[in-house]
Parts: sequence; structure tokens; C-alpha cells
Amino acid sequence: DHDDPVAQPVTLSETKRVYHEDNFARSPRLTMAFPTVDFKHEDGASLELLAQLLGDGKKAPLYKVLVEEKKLAPGVSSYNQAQEIAGVFEVTVTGFPTTNLTDVESAVQEAFARFESEGFSEADLERLKAKYETSFYNGISSVFFKSYQLAFYNEYFGSPDALARELQKVLDVTSDDIKRVYQQYLKDRPYVVTSFVPKGKVDLVVKGSDLYPVVEEAIVEQVEKTAKGDDIEVAKIPSSFDRSVDPEDGPQPEVNLPEIWKEDLGKGVTLYGSLHDELPLINFSITIDGGMLLEDPDKIGIVNLVAQMMTEGTANKTPVELEEAIDSLGSSIRVNASKEDIQIVANTLKRNFKPTLELVEEILFEPRWDAKEFERVKRETVEGIQRRSAEPSAISRTVFDKLVYGDHILGNALSGTVDSVEAIGLDDLKSYVDTNFSPGLATISIVGDIRHSEATQAFAGLVKRWEEKQVTFPEYALPKASKKARVYFVDVPDAKQSEIRIGYLAMPRTDPDFYACTVMNTQLGGNFSGDVNMVLREEKGYTYGARTGFSGSRFPGTFVASSAVRSNATEDSVKIFKDLMTAYREPIEEADLEFTKNVTLKSNARRFETLNAIRGMIETIATYGLPFDYIRDEEEVVRKMTVESHNALARKYIRPDAMIYLVVGDAATQLDGLKSLGYGDPVLLDKDGDFVE
Repeated sequence: DHDDPVAQPVTLSETKRVYHEDNFARSPRLTMAFPTVDFKHEDGASLELLAQLLGDGKKAPLYKVLVEEKKLAPGVSSYNQAQEIAGVFEVTVTGFPTTNLTDVESAVQEAFARFESEGFSEADLERLKAKYETSFYNGISSVFFKSYQLAFYNEYFGSPDALARELQKVLDVTSDDIKRVYQQYLKDRPYVVTSFVPKGKVDLVVKGSDLYPVVEEAIVEQVEKTAKGDDIEVAKIPSSFDRSVDPEDGPQPEVNLPEIWKEDLGKGVTLYGSLHDELPLINFSITIDGGMLLEDPDKIGIVNLVAQMMTEGTANKTPVELEEAIDSLGSSIRVNASKEDIQIVANTLKRNFKPTLELVEEILFEPRWDAKEFERVKRETVEGIQRRSAEPSAISRTVFDKLVYGDHILGNALSGTVDSVEAIGLDDLKSYVDTNFSPGLATISIVGDIRHSEATQAFAGLVKRWEEKQVTFPEYALPKASKKARVYFVDVPDAKQSEIRIGYLAMPRTDPDFYACTVMNTQLGGNFSGDVNMVLREEKGYTYGARTGFSGSRFPGTFVASSAVRSNATEDSVKIFKDLMTAYREPIEEADLEFTKNVTLKSNARRFETLNAIRGMIETIATYGLPFDYIRDEEEVVRKMTVESHNALARKYIRPDAMIYLVVGDAATQLDGLKSLGYGDPVLLDKDGDFVE
């Protein structure tokens, strides 16, 4: 037995300002942290809603002042993070590359003052409560989520049913509660402010800040020594049974597949659905094929901008009005672009399904195309591209795709480049939608507390309104498979880690071997206990994680082995990847195959519980023309796999001597070591994947 920790609220006697120069940052970031309360405190719910009123949405004062009026940043966030002992209310702003953080701090205080003087309406508060209610139900939509939440409230609040009371606490918050906690925890209160700025840009830090010493390891140091714990005595917690003995396996769980239905709505639109009435929620999507595949190759990034602009108002609603209309229903409507499609996804309470669908129709058929919002979105997109150009993980993904796909359009980044985005005008977005948004390319998927007949009737009007168009997909040649390995390197000077990506252009999702290969890959690197993770993380301590895997769609995807490793372990890590993949071409042990089968089959037991998971399965069925019970077919593939068939797949598809080896890291210390791989001198590339002369 032990006593629960006692809440220890933090108090500050004065505001503290510190800064750090980040060698890899491209934009400055400011965080203002105000001490608040632990998660049992009665003010927690009010502080949570206060954070949303200050920073969530286009009406929020932080957004209005920093983003819209002063144009200091592409976005701003505020949230209250309550823990067991204490809490913190944080405002975080990542500015544009030249933004002075002194101006940002002043603007935050100006936004606070505006909140205090202008206040907020009861409608604003009710809108946030509706969003919270929907979020609450989503948070208990699976056995895992339920068990976690119930255990959390039982442990910290003494009873699992305290979960329901937490919802009521939020719903009971009043306007006076919000105003009181603002006065008590934020207004004129001392705080900690941190400035993170790019190297050499000390002039951007908040005035009066002190340098905060951050010790960075030298990348030429040897890999750290590991200490063995054999001699350490650990007192064991008394137990009623022997925990060193693994329990016997129970019967193999059988996956419970949802019942799926399908309806032809005309004009080429197919509606798929599944009834799931445990919670009063409905989740649906409209997927339109095309995506980046239909873009002008000289203006890559159009569909990404289209997706962002579609929720920036409609013909009859300003961006603020549209946002308020969605939030007042407790709903969410997102538009997501991908390389092969664009998708509208909505999540709503059952009682608000009809008005939510009406808003989706308005977004789809009556876009606003606001010139002012377009310039803002475009500017923020360019800033995001520039920021990611300093992130080794983003660089590795971009360059790897370019190396694998060559001149095929899929070799481009979805967001485009700075030059391609700068060349895009608002008319390009209008033309893309007018030309390519055709019902014949659309599929609708709906899951939740709605029956087949209700859903069919609900979407009939949308389809009737949708104008048919003929859309032609351009053809691009895929590169031929390489028969030899090649090593590439992108220099990020002084990088403390190296991003490693090894792989090749593999097969589409529709290939008969695709699923079998994902199973075959399990022991190599498909999960935490895979060979690459066990060696690189658990044995060597070079990384926090290493994985291998196959991806694919209608087009050939990739096989990728990847990890972020300590810079001074780069050469050894790449060799380990190569050696493990070579060894994996030999027959697997029967015990390892049985483990793979158990892991794969048991993972299906709770795989399709949430509305998002079920909708994802339905979308897979729709996209690839799979039977409704394709999961059972995949399980049969697992059960029938033998050591011989596993080895045949490994020898066919794990070919380390015919892969691309890409490393993004510090060339001065790591480049030469990669010559020892035996694949020739590494080829030096820039951050866009172009050859360095």
C-alpha cells in the first residue's frame, strides 16, 4: 500500500525568459507556460474550455491577433495540461522564419486583453461543449479505449464511473467559471517563456531572455557503453502466482467482422455502409479518385491546396461562419488530399447527422475560393515546406520517393516544392475541381448508428445534385527495377542522428503476393520484436525504433527498412540492416513462424471496433474490389503459410543487393564509412534529391 501523491501546485515569483539556438530549426518558436492545477482540481474543466476559447478556431483571439491581423505565424495553439501533481497552461507559437518572438509575446498579451474586454458568447461556450461531447464518445469507442479510461478513473479518482462524471463537469461549466479561471491563472500572472530560434538568429528571441545551457553530444564520440544489471538486486513485489511462468495460450480468438452493405446510388457513385449502434455517433467519408495523379506536373501541390481551401468558407458562409456551423453541431469535417485521391471525412453525433451532411454538400458544391484566405494558405504551405526542409525525417521520405519512382508523378511530395506552390494561382484550384470532381470517381462510406435505408435516402440528394464529368487520367511510366544496390547520401551538417531508408519499388496492393509478404515481413521488422528492432534498439542501443514493411496501393508501393540512429552508429547500423536482410533470406525457424501466425491472427480480434477502423476497412474493400469478408481470406493465407512458402517469399522480395540505400545525416563524419558496404562510393544528393556536382 502507498499514499497517493499530494498535489503540489507550482508558484512563480516572477516571469522567467530563456532561449536556445537550435542548429536544425528554420523558424522560431515561442512557448508561454503558466502554472495551473492537477487533474483532480475542480478548475480543470474550466481551464480546458478556456484554452479552446483563446486559441481554437478563427474567432479565437490568439488566432485573430497573431495569424490574421499581425501575420506573425501560420497558427497558434493553447491547451491546459493537467497531471497528478500539478498542471500547466501553454500557449505555443511557431512563427515564420523572420518573426521576432518579442512581437509574438506582446501579441499573445494583446490577445489576452482582447479576450478580457470582448469576452465570448454563450453560443461559443455551447459550441465547445458540443465538440467535447462528441470527442468523449469517440474516446470510449473501443475495448482498449474503454479499459484505459475506466482503469485511469478507478486508479486516480477511486471509481471507474467517475468517467461519466468528468463529462458532466465539462457540460456544467458556466461563463462565470471561464472568466474566473482566466483571472486566477492567466491575467497578470508570472509565467515561463522559452524562445527556440535558428542558429545565429539570437536577434529573434524574446527581449530579456537568458541563454539556457543545453548540452549536445559530440557526434564523433564512441557509442555509449552499456552497463549490465546482473549484479543489481531488485526487490520483487509479492504476488499470488509465479509471474516468471508464461500463461498457456487460450483458444485462437475469432475476428468479429461487421455486417457490410452496398448500394448503387447512380452516376457511378457506390455507397458502402455498416450499422454500429453502440454509441450515438456516425462517421462517413466521400472519396474522390485522382489526387496528385491529376495534377499539372509543373504545379505539384494543387490538390493539397484544394483540400485546405475547401473548408475555408463556402459561397454562403465566411470561413468563420462555416467553422461555427460545424462546431455548433459538435461535428468535425476534414478534407484530406493524398497522392491518389481527395477525401471529405465527417464525424458527428447521430442527432446532428442531417445538418452535418448539408454542410458537407455545401463544402463540396459551393466552395468560396476566397482570395485573401488563399494567399494565407499558400504562404503557410510554403513556410511548412521550408520548415520540413530542415527535418531529416522529412528529407529522407521526399528523397527516397524521388529515387524510387524517378520521373513518375508519384515521386513528388504531395505538398509540392516552394517553386511549384509559388506558381499556383486560385484559378488552378478552381480548374482542378471543375474538371476532376466527378461522381463517377466517388465512393461514399458510412458507419455508425444509421441504417441502410436511412443512409441511402440521405445521400440520394447529394448524388442527384452532382454533375457528371469525363475525367482522363494521364499515364506515367514506372522505372524499371534496379538489379544492383546503390548508396545515396544527403548532407545535414552537424546532425546528431542519421535517417536511414533502405528499399526498392515493390508491388501494388492488388498483387497476389502482397498480403503474404506483409506476413512474411513480421519477424524481420513488422513489429516491435522484429529482428531489426531487437538488434538496433534492444541489443545495440543505436535507436528508439527500427522497422521494415511493404506498402502499396493501385500502384506499386515500396519495401522500406528504416530507422533514425545515433550519428556515430550510422555505418554499423546500415551494415546490420544489410546483414539481417541477407540472413532473413534463409529459412525461418518453425517457432518464429508460429509466433508470426499468432501475432497476426490475434491482432485481428479487436482490430475493427472503432468507427474509423470499420470505415477504413470498408474503404479498402471499395478501393480494391475486395469481398466483404476479405479479412477471413487473409487469415487463411496466414494459417496456410509454411516455412517453405515463407522462405520463397523472402528470397523473392528481400533483396539487399538490389536496394536503394539512403542516409540523411552529417556527411563530414559519416559519408566515407559507407564505402565499406561494397556498393561503390555514396552518391551525394541535395535535400530535394538532385545530384550535387
